[in-house]
Amino acid sequence: MNTSYETDVVAWANEQAALIRAGRFDQLDLTHIAEEIEDVGKSEQRELASRMAVLLMHLLKWNFQPALRSASWTNTLRHQRSAIDRRIKGTPSLKPLLEKPDWVQDSWDDALVMAQKETGIDIGTLPDVCPWTMADVLTDSWLPE
Repeated sequence: MNTSYETDVVAWANEQAALIRAGRFDQLDLTHIAEEIEDVGKSEQRELASRMAVLLMHLLKWNFQPALRSASWTNTLRHQRSAIDRRIKGTPSLKPLLEKPDWVQDSWDDALVMAQKETGIDIGTLPDVCPWTMADVLTDSWLPE
């Protein structure tokens, strides 16, 4: 078992797991194991931020393009809210991110760019900061009007 972390991370991970199960702790690649553990947390944060940006983008579209509202948008809103809720319930330590102004702003900025690319709406006509509370954004029945 000598697969390099840099050569094949999946084979390396399987080897590290086998070493742990065998109790061969002295052979572990602790530096890379620590990095991978940290990356799991970062991956969870990226997933939450991505879902939030999609949710915010659809709320923007709902608010600024009322004539184009569709069942597809409603389904996307429902799906993203549900996925965010599952992510928070499965990883409760992510919940405080929803209250961090910088994190919310990053998600908002991503939503603005996505909305502009998808709809052609001029970003300059959209609010610079999210005009809605996270409580509203995450409430199943809430829609901006």
